[in-house]
Amino acid sequence: MHFTTAQYDALERAIIDGTRLRCMRRGTEFVVIPERLRVEGGREIIVARHPSTGSRLELVLDEIDALEVVR
Repeated sequence: MHFTTAQYDALERAIIDGTRLRCMRRGTEFVVIPERLRVEGGREIIVARHPSTGSRLELVLDEIDALEVVR
């Protein structure tokens, strides 16, 4: 998936506001609270927490099939 400027803006706003994201990756849905966006080896990674358990998750942007901010 290639992200548009509007999708990047929504992602950055979700990080600032602590708003949940719904991400689809390889047929699996993840609902997470994003904490930051980082780059490693030229790939962008969302560093997030699971809203119930607090477990840390890292989702590589170029592996995400769909992304939606949950309001």
